[in-house]
Amino acid sequence: MISSRRFQDGVLLLALLLLAAPGHARPTLEYRVEGLERDQRANVEAWLGVPPETKSARANFVTSARDRVERSLQALGYYRADVDVNLDRQQDPWRMVITVEAGSPVTVSVLDLQLSGGAELDPAFARLLASKPLNAGDIFHHGHYESLRNSLLSLGQRRGYFDGQLQARSVEVEPTAGEARVQLHYASGERYRIGEVRMDEEVMSRDLLVKLQNFEEGAPYELGTLQGLQAQLQRTGYFSAITLRPALEERAAGEVPLDLELFPAKRHTIDVGIGFSTDTEERVSLTWRTPKVNRFGHSQETRLEYSAINPSGRFTYNIPLTHPLNDVLQLGLRVEQNEFGDLESRQQEAQVRREQRFGNWILSYHLRFLNEQWDAGPVAGNEDYLLPGISISHKRRDGPLVNPTRGFSQFYSVEATSSYMGSSVDMTRLYANWIYVLPLAERHRLVARAEAGAALLGDGQRDDLAPSLSFFAGGSQSIRGFGYQSIGNEVDVLLSDGEEREFVLGGNRLAVASLEYQYAFLKEWRAAVFVDGGDAFDEGEFDANYAAGLGVHYMTPVGAIKLELARSLSEENPGWRVHINIGAEF
Repeated sequence: MISSRRFQDGVLLLALLLLAAPGHARPTLEYRVEGLERDQRANVEAWLGVPPETKSARANFVTSARDRVERSLQALGYYRADVDVNLDRQQDPWRMVITVEAGSPVTVSVLDLQLSGGAELDPAFARLLASKPLNAGDIFHHGHYESLRNSLLSLGQRRGYFDGQLQARSVEVEPTAGEARVQLHYASGERYRIGEVRMDEEVMSRDLLVKLQNFEEGAPYELGTLQGLQAQLQRTGYFSAITLRPALEERAAGEVPLDLELFPAKRHTIDVGIGFSTDTEERVSLTWRTPKVNRFGHSQETRLEYSAINPSGRFTYNIPLTHPLNDVLQLGLRVEQNEFGDLESRQQEAQVRREQRFGNWILSYHLRFLNEQWDAGPVAGNEDYLLPGISISHKRRDGPLVNPTRGFSQFYSVEATSSYMGSSVDMTRLYANWIYVLPLAERHRLVARAEAGAALLGDGQRDDLAPSLSFFAGGSQSIRGFGYQSIGNEVDVLLSDGEEREFVLGGNRLAVASLEYQYAFLKEWRAAVFVDGGDAFDEGEFDANYAAGLGVHYMTPVGAIKLELARSLSEENPGWRVHINIGAEF
């Protein structure tokens, strides 16, 4: 049993702990402000602050309340306010009612604003003065005056007027007359030019820096220009941190040198990923990146990926050409195993590719050597191809990268080869795809997709076309309601045991389209209904396959997790298929 003494000690200890626990003390005074407009009252309450919680704080609050109210209104231009303070000391806590009549405001009768030096003819200063927050005839708002004064000084610093100063700054207020006279004289001096960019050339070569620079030595100083270079350097992935600042203490002869300090990123990074798609099933990936192999900006990426259907390995070595971000030469090796219809394909590839960016457009041209082996029972092949090609792509999107509110993506590619080049076929291969996201209303949108392709072959060479160069349809990224790459030209093959079986071998033509309606019923959830259709076929043998379905999408930082249920409308006795995918629309 617990003794009475111990019980009393426990209660006392608990009381002491509760008294010592942190919490908000009860206010010793409560106040209310009356008679003012919303913005005026908000400023008064901001000056008064929170109600006092001690007697000493309450005494200070009471004695300073009238002065604080008057000064808070003067900051807004009201110098003739009538403030009545009514204090009830009989209540606990005390009650204070502050009744205010703001009166007529003081207006700016004279605004003497002058520029001298290089700023006088600088278009940026002209734009600032055209949109300045304080003008003659305005209520004299102290915040607007401070904003104008600070804007002159900060714009001067951003534009390279490092000797700029306010030679005159004064405010004369006559409350009785309701007038204020404001004087601001900004002498900018001459604008400095960008001098030498100083850096450690062991970290990055001077030639690479010049390719990234968006300015030349001697150009007028502009902070935005420096920020542009910092952004370019950051995008390379070469560095963990970058500082670029003017050495103001060393400015001379109208130039200011820049000090660039670069902190290298980790030399190697390794990422492990796990994913799942109904097309390729579960998959595990390992990616090894070296963002900067040397000071010339070379980089490499090695990626190994395993899934039951599509294991692969890729190595890419990047060499900057005229620009480290916008013009890159890529040397690549790839080995991959895949299932196309009923064909099991094993590919080995070596590629040289140049990729150039022009705004949102990407142009690339390549030469790749492909060896592909495939078989499906009696259907087999082992062919070599030398494939020069070119591709053009463009993306335009509004809103978040992984969940655009509106956008259009387009991609076009052409590859051609010939038996004269050592290839197994004479071929020109054309491919294009388009994705369009169109908002209909705040929560509604349409997503349209289309694909088209054609492999133009020499006479009698159809059987020499590898599966990866043929066209297939079906799956979560194609025609939902059908298996992954299960749609293609079909042939009947007599097996060795005398049984006849139908094999999906792909087609030399492709035409696929999809229309999807999406409705965001919650912030992070969307419902979808869709119709997909098309075919992968040999020339002249188009046979429409189409399906419909519905789905639910959950938005995440890496894109939508999509769970979709679809059923073929063109097959006899079709079943339902579940498709799971993660990612953005494009």
